[in-house]
Amino acid sequence: MTDTIEDLPNLGPYIAKRLAEIGVRSADGLRAMGAVEAYARLKFQFGRGVTLNALWAMDAALSGIDWRHLTDERKHKLKMLLAARSSSS
Repeated sequence: MTDTIEDLPNLGPYIAKRLAEIGVRSADGLRAMGAVEAYARLKFQFGRGVTLNALWAMDAALSGIDWRHLTDERKHKLKMLLAARSSSS
């Protein structure tokens, strides 16, 4: 599957452009990198211009759901994965 980023739910041209700037140019590329790693790289590259909403949107997109349907439990798990990633870097 080689869908574009914009083919995924929640993700439009703005995030597609930002993702391309960190080397993610397709839906498959985002799947391979994962939402947490992509978010961490976006945050490093663009700082305060990237919020947790980007993480929610990417994770939900990879599951094929609207980001507003992510549970609080899933959001908590994503934050924990992000924290674990940050502490191992």
